[in-house]
Amino acid sequence: MTDIHPTAIVDPGAEFEEGVTIGAYCCVGPHVRLGANVSLRSHVVIEGRTEIGAGSEIFPFAVIGQRPQDLKYSGEPSRVEIGDNTVIREHVTIHPGTAGGGLVTRVGSDSLIMVGAHVAHDCQVGRSVIMANNATLGGHVTVGDYAILGGLAGIHQFVRVGHHSMVGGLSGVENDVIPYGSVMGNRAYLSGLNTVGLKRRGFSREGIHSLRAAYRLLFAEEGTLAERLADVSDMFKDDAAVMEIVNFIQADSSRAVCQPQTKRAA
Repeated sequence: MTDIHPTAIVDPGAEFEEGVTIGAYCCVGPHVRLGANVSLRSHVVIEGRTEIGAGSEIFPFAVIGQRPQDLKYSGEPSRVEIGDNTVIREHVTIHPGTAGGGLVTRVGSDSLIMVGAHVAHDCQVGRSVIMANNATLGGHVTVGDYAILGGLAGIHQFVRVGHHSMVGGLSGVENDVIPYGSVMGNRAYLSGLNTVGLKRRGFSREGIHSLRAAYRLLFAEEGTLAERLADVSDMFKDDAAVMEIVNFIQADSSRAVCQPQTKRAA
């Protein structure tokens, strides 16, 4: 059974699965789809072509699916997709995609988006991501699985944040963050590997040791980056985690890669 508070405003076109709860003073638009057991606490606004996965919980004053903050947006039928069992806390804003970015913004399952965080148009956020209070993603940002963004961190548009990485609180990130990396500062620099996160996720001691060895080679002073990438690719070609970093750096991107502080780009 769906439990809708009498003060909620729910368009007849909205679709619900079993067990949905819509609290006091919520507003739900005509193209919204809520999966099984979704809970909207109170004062939640969900508009646009927005789909919320089963078991997700949304707290007061969150706004999802409203018009993106992109002056080029002209009303195209873009979407927001939220995965299962995701928790979205108070005052979070998540905007739909645009024609210039694939028309869809996604937040993966099992994520925690804390108070006041913002996910802009066309962002692709992986699963089990944590965005702490007031962390902000500019448009077209990609965040990999299990990444953690500290409070008040700001991610520049089109930046890629790799799997299992950590962005320190108050960091301003204008360049890509390698998988398993840890960055901090304004502007953010690479401060090492996210070893705490790797241990929490069950990475073996040998696996972390290999990542550390590859990291030291990749960001050494000697040679060019292309030469170091080639060396690491040859030495660690059978290590999936190391090769994920190599492939991440070699992939096409409009942003440079965050470097250690002693090697920061001019």
